[in-house]
Amino acid sequence: MQLLNLLFLSGIGFAELLILMLFFFLPIIFLPIIALWKIFEKAGEPGWAAIIPVYNLIIIMKIADKPWWWGLLACIPYVGLVFSIWGTNLMVKKFGKTEAFTVGIVFLPFIFLPILGFGDARFSRN
Repeated sequence: MQLLNLLFLSGIGFAELLILMLFFFLPIIFLPIIALWKIFEKAGEPGWAAIIPVYNLIIIMKIADKPWWWGLLACIPYVGLVFSIWGTNLMVKKFGKTEAFTVGIVFLPFIFLPILGFGDARFSRN
């Protein structure tokens, strides 16, 4: 309630607030999805899989050379956190990056996923 009062007292209208939210939040939401699409294409997988919630985890595990059911394990609370970070780390290593890059993806995905997707990193099955 105080936030609403602050917004109305400061003269920020609904349209300005909406524009502000679109300007700051849309890139944070959509940039990782677009970058994951590009990462999937680099790895020879369909890019559209990035927008399917559980299927994208299965594709990440496939890129990391892990069984498909690891993607399902990544959906389980607490256990899923371990498997999703582990799978992401293994996927990042397929692109020649280190564990530090995985930490970057976990904490700042809107920065590090585009670096991996649009950068010069090459996918290697080794």
